[in-house]
Amino acid sequence: MMLINNHQGVVVRVLIVLWGLLGLTACAPVQQATKSGDARPLVYPAPPDEPRYAFERIIMSSADVVSQKEDAALKRLLTGSAEAGEGMSKPYAIAVHKGRVFVSDSADRLVKVFDFPGKRFYKIGDDENGSLMKPLGLDVDQSGTVYVADATAKAIMVYSEEGKFLRKIGGPKVFDRLSSVSVDGTGVRLYVVDIGGVSSEHHRVRVFDAQNGDHLFDIGKRGSGPGEFNLPRDLAIGKEGRLYVTDGGNFRVSVFDAQGKFLKNFGSVGKQPGNFARPKEIATDNDGNVLVADTAFGNFQIFSPEGELLMFIGDRSEKGGPAQYMLPSGITVDEDGRIYMVDQWFKKIDVFRPYGLKEDEGFLGLKSKIGVAP
Repeated sequence: MMLINNHQGVVVRVLIVLWGLLGLTACAPVQQATKSGDARPLVYPAPPDEPRYAFERIIMSSADVVSQKEDAALKRLLTGSAEAGEGMSKPYAIAVHKGRVFVSDSADRLVKVFDFPGKRFYKIGDDENGSLMKPLGLDVDQSGTVYVADATAKAIMVYSEEGKFLRKIGGPKVFDRLSSVSVDGTGVRLYVVDIGGVSSEHHRVRVFDAQNGDHLFDIGKRGSGPGEFNLPRDLAIGKEGRLYVTDGGNFRVSVFDAQGKFLKNFGSVGKQPGNFARPKEIATDNDGNVLVADTAFGNFQIFSPEGELLMFIGDRSEKGGPAQYMLPSGITVDEDGRIYMVDQWFKKIDVFRPYGLKEDEGFLGLKSKIGVAP
């Protein structure tokens, strides 16, 4: 009996220690390591240049946002098993509103929502009303209304922030081949990229009233001249309402004013920084800088509002670690300046924090850290 009691005492002491460690890890911010045993943050650009961004986290499944139950967390700690959760099958585009991360999943035919402040995960487009068939580009306005480009339905599907279907804009008679949708911050104008195709002359951006769906005007046509497109992919709205369009087949970014008047192009095909190989989605930050994800390069490049290359982040890799990409697609910047980069191959979202922003600041700060639910 004494041997059994001693054994039980050891087990109890071990469990007490493990519970203590569990409590510490639940409250402490996650450290990302550059390599084994090195907990220094990944910063960009690398020293000796002055850092502008720090790698913050990778989002892969609902387990990265939903609060853990104590018994499940202890089981993972004791067994070393990975966290369970619903992941992403083929993520494409991304939008963020006050800590809610919206990601289109074209394979699962859903928009998946990682609500960090609310510590919950939910889906949009999985009910009978407003069901999605092939969601690609998406955007969110300042009120939280969600706009999704459904390539199969050839329509823009509009939802409340909680996922209630509101209305549909367009249809097969309006669009040839939908790629993306962007909405201005006030939710007044909607910009839809119609990529066209080899057999179509409709390579253009179609502009609508975001509330009633009225068609306002079009921007561009098929071609390689000023203001023309060859397989446009995405549009971002910058300062003073400037419109930045990734013109994939012409390997450039085309710039227009808010009324659709052509201003300039920047970029060209090539292998050097500042060139493009397979530009995909595009975003702008609070300073008006332009971020372009390039699938072939496995990175995103940051340009000034006038098209001057400032820096790039990421490398093409088969490992899938921080800032390593095989098939990057979606990119966005949130209200706090955090950058979110989607990789379809690794089914992940990388998050980069402005170097001057503390880890506990903003909508993804400590108030949205994952805790342990009782």
